[in-house]
Amino acid sequence: MSKYGKEIAIGIVPVLLIFLGYIGINVVPILFMCAVGATLLVMTRSRGGLKVGSERKGKQRTPAYLSFSDIGGQDRAKKELQEALDFLIKPDDIKRFGIRPLKGILLTGPPGTGKTLMAKASAHYSDSIFMAASGSEFVEMYVGVGASRVRDLFKDARARAQKENKDSAIIFIDEIEVIGGKRDGGQQREYDQTLNQLLTEMDGIHTDDFPRILIMAATNRKEMLDSALTRPGRFDRHIQVDLPDKKGRNHILHIHANNKPLAEEVSLDKIAEQSFGFSGAQLESVMNEAAIYAMRESSESIAQHHLSLAIDKVMLGEKSDRETTMDERVRVAYHELGHAITAELVKAGSVSQVSLSPRGQALGFVRHNPQQDQYLYTKSFLEERIMIALGGSVAEEMYYGSRSTGSRNDFEQALQMVETMIDSGLTSLGIVNRSQISKELLMIENASIMDQLIARTRELLEQHRLVFDQSLEILLKEEVLSGDQFRELMQVA
Repeated sequence: MSKYGKEIAIGIVPVLLIFLGYIGINVVPILFMCAVGATLLVMTRSRGGLKVGSERKGKQRTPAYLSFSDIGGQDRAKKELQEALDFLIKPDDIKRFGIRPLKGILLTGPPGTGKTLMAKASAHYSDSIFMAASGSEFVEMYVGVGASRVRDLFKDARARAQKENKDSAIIFIDEIEVIGGKRDGGQQREYDQTLNQLLTEMDGIHTDDFPRILIMAATNRKEMLDSALTRPGRFDRHIQVDLPDKKGRNHILHIHANNKPLAEEVSLDKIAEQSFGFSGAQLESVMNEAAIYAMRESSESIAQHHLSLAIDKVMLGEKSDRETTMDERVRVAYHELGHAITAELVKAGSVSQVSLSPRGQALGFVRHNPQQDQYLYTKSFLEERIMIALGGSVAEEMYYGSRSTGSRNDFEQALQMVETMIDSGLTSLGIVNRSQISKELLMIENASIMDQLIARTRELLEQHRLVFDQSLEILLKEEVLSGDQFRELMQVA
């Protein structure tokens, strides 16, 4: 159709209909057929399977070369995944040992840990066709569209493998919980039909041995998936992709530092210590933000303080331009000093910096020195963490007789740790299941724990009022109090 084809048609059709009516022809049937045809055209476009346009073709291209060595911090997960992929590239060994080929691999874990990167690396490792889709791409308001798209996806994977003379194809579905959620027994939901079609394709009812199809999926919420999807014979391997440990964080930092000019004094090992709990995506952001800070200062290279600022940026956000009143600044100073004094008393040498510089939603913060990676927590350790979280609000009560909204996040952290203690059998309730206990009993136990720890925190802080008084003037003037300065004040007091 020409550039102005639609405009010409819109002008001709009404004139033609008027002319037909004028010469005595009944135009009602013609109008009816036009309406039916337009409706069918709209529905066909809406219900079309996977797009074959440039957008979809772009997604079908094999991703840029990526090897498992380019992915840091997941040695165990990578080894387990490579072993599973060996079933694709070693078919003779599979037959010799009588091993049933794997149908699916499920990657689970927190966001930003590298699940999608591992799926892309798998395609190159196994020399397979790679096709990627998101769970949301299969969801439509029209019944049957999702199931049709699943069929088309598997069909296209087989066709591409045969066309490119590949022995196998990998289909990767991100956010599979969107279509693979638990079914409620109803059979009319669009999601259920899509899931049923996916289960059918994974069973291999309509497939041959060649080319071999391996489906990989990623999710942050494994508990939401339907049991029919996660059973052996469908997703045979469940690989947990966890947050990296210190060694893994160091590896990730070095990978992202390859194309960046680092100063000689930079210690990525120290940054790895300070970034406990960071995901791979957050560590990449730390290196990127550090480079941005260096560029802002027109530095020739990235220095250690740039990396420290980048950690604060990733954790708390960029420095804010908020202008607070002197009364607010004093209150925030007491609040942060409450955290710092409590932290230093329960674990000496733990405070790295006390700051009044607003970042993100925080009007001030306490930076802690890096601690060793720890995955098991005792009752005393959790109680100390709760006391540190409560230190700010307790300090406000000491000097103002009341709390402020600045303690909201502190209370959320404290309550989460109390829940952990209850779930782990570390309270007077003993070994219990929270779902089997009344709300009243939980509230009583929660209040008892919090009241005891608030009292302990207040007792500690009351003994160190002199530290508050000496630190406040310096903090208000300089906005930053280093850990060494703070500890000197603690010793004098």
